[in-house]
Amino acid sequence: MVRLLKDESLVAKWQKFFEEHCKSDIETVSLSYPEKRSLFVDYWKLDEENSELAELILSQPFKAFFNAEAALKNIDVATGDKLRLHFRVTNLPDTSRVIIRKIRANHLGRFMAIDGLVKKRTEVRPKLLVGAFQCAKCSAIIRIEQEEDILKEPSECYEDQGGCGRVSSFKLLTSHSEFIDSQKIEVQENPEGLRGGAQPERISVYLEDDLVGEISPGDRVIANGILHSMPRRRGTFRLTSFSKVMDAVSIESQELAFEEVEVSPKDEKEILKTSKDSEIYIKMRESIAPTIYGMEIEKDALILQLFGGTAKEMPDGTRIRGDIHSLLVGDPGTAKSQMLTYMAKISPRSVYASGKASTAAGLTAAAVRDEFGEGQWTLEAGALVLADMGIACIDEIDKMSDHDRSSLHQAMEQQEISVAKAGINATLKSRCAIIAAANPKLGRFDEFMPMHEQINMPPALISRFDLIFSIIDKPDWKKDADLAAHILQTHKAGQVNENISRTKKSKYSKKERDNLMQIVMPTFDPDFLRKYIAYAKRNIFPVMTDEALEMIKDYYVNFRNSSEDSVAFTPRQLEAFVRLAEASAKLRLSQEATVDDAKRSIYIVEQYLRRVGMDRETGKIDIDIIATGISHSQHDRMRTIMDVIKRLCNETKDGNAARGDIIQETEIAGLESSKVEQALDRLKRNGQIYEPVHGKYKITE
Repeated sequence: MVRLLKDESLVAKWQKFFEEHCKSDIETVSLSYPEKRSLFVDYWKLDEENSELAELILSQPFKAFFNAEAALKNIDVATGDKLRLHFRVTNLPDTSRVIIRKIRANHLGRFMAIDGLVKKRTEVRPKLLVGAFQCAKCSAIIRIEQEEDILKEPSECYEDQGGCGRVSSFKLLTSHSEFIDSQKIEVQENPEGLRGGAQPERISVYLEDDLVGEISPGDRVIANGILHSMPRRRGTFRLTSFSKVMDAVSIESQELAFEEVEVSPKDEKEILKTSKDSEIYIKMRESIAPTIYGMEIEKDALILQLFGGTAKEMPDGTRIRGDIHSLLVGDPGTAKSQMLTYMAKISPRSVYASGKASTAAGLTAAAVRDEFGEGQWTLEAGALVLADMGIACIDEIDKMSDHDRSSLHQAMEQQEISVAKAGINATLKSRCAIIAAANPKLGRFDEFMPMHEQINMPPALISRFDLIFSIIDKPDWKKDADLAAHILQTHKAGQVNENISRTKKSKYSKKERDNLMQIVMPTFDPDFLRKYIAYAKRNIFPVMTDEALEMIKDYYVNFRNSSEDSVAFTPRQLEAFVRLAEASAKLRLSQEATVDDAKRSIYIVEQYLRRVGMDRETGKIDIDIIATGISHSQHDRMRTIMDVIKRLCNETKDGNAARGDIIQETEIAGLESSKVEQALDRLKRNGQIYEPVHGKYKITE
């Protein structure tokens, strides 16, 4: 194999190229050797300086890379040591980029690039490069280069290596052999590039030496490598159909989701012009799900969620998230799922999942034992990891089991997922915004019941959402008439469009169709909106003015201290103000978050708190309703009742407190009997008190 690939004239060409154009890069690598063992060269730089070598890289990669690395060994460096460097090429031309599902037999043996997300990875394992085998008869050491996955042993004790020339048995000496680190990853197609219902295809990629250990499940990568075939077996028989695999030459990480959206100079000019529009906020809202009538506050919040706040890295290593999490809770038929589907389409890196059909492993990460890991446990990324740097839309989050839902806690706040399964300890990134939808347990949302009693979710998880919107379907003459007109006009527009496109002689004109379509036409089409958001995320990092900070601070402090006996806000809501203000500034492409942005964030948070955080007894906002499921006034009432039960138990002969006596005593303390009865039922349900005899209570010890 070596003799077939070796070409002295080609080695000379490569050596000339390295000495003339890469000398400084080689010197830089030599200073960090052996930690860094690779010379990275941009394909376009190679093409500019020597198009012949660039063409050879693509058409005959095995030969090109073998001779290039042979030439690198001849380069003298300042340290005086002979370096064994790898030659790695990045940034391949678009003609060499192939979608995984379009890889065919004619691509075998070519240097190409594939992009996708890392679904699985194996552990790093040592791979034998040159095996040293000791002859059992004469103890001579025979060296054999390993070219395939199956271990190749010497057929005899070779005389040209100082052996006896006889057929013998051999022992592998690992201490005298040469090994290299190796790892296997599985790359899956990007979900946004799939047609509806299509199953994403995958390919195995082999990494070696200094490429290993840097890739985690969920990472978006471009793998540049040489495609080749691998024999498949059925028992001991080799099949005629082969598996396609790739030997990686270089791996490029795609860190930012919105970097995938291409913004041309013409688009940039249009984006900057649009950002100056005085009605930009209204037009952005009109561009979100125009087929859904109303929901202005929700749409305002969701458009800000698409832009997001700014993630901050602190000197102590702490990361403050910039992503905004939203929860839509409401009556059936209020277009919650439709809204989630639309948001998933707009965001480039989004994953849509239904809570009813999702498990904890499906959302976070799973330890899998299959052929890929050759019987070993491997880590497989779930929906939140795949949505890293994008948006995760989780429908029917209330239908998930408690065990599965508990995995969301760390993913939402720390935006990391710690995995300790089957001996695998890893931390995966899940830097995504979450939009979730839930339905009330009783079918319809009751404004007078606490949130946690209506949806099957623990208060600890509910409190992690920055915004919670209750969507209530109330009969209202004018609103119902407008909604009905909007829905019926939408259907008529669709009917006319189908009639024109599917019949030869339609009685409707295209002008009539366009007029009807105006009701469902977004102000900014989804492609432009995606580019606008991408431009803002790449270039805009707003800083809050002192006036805006002061406004949020005053509002927070005043509201918290407006009531002595309840907590209106917690620092979690304060951070929500900041994120929304930053997103508001990003929306108009401003590097400064002003007082107007602060007002907008306060208005949105206040709207959500008035809907779901209002204590109906006192008429005040109480964050305890969301955080613990019980308002401050209910806490005080329960404390009083517990004190009464304790005192009555100590005073009675049988050590029990009768229900009638409890109600009578608490009425003297100023509590309503109906609310006391409700509180007794809640305390019993929570296991704080029990009923040893019917109608009599005791405190649970």
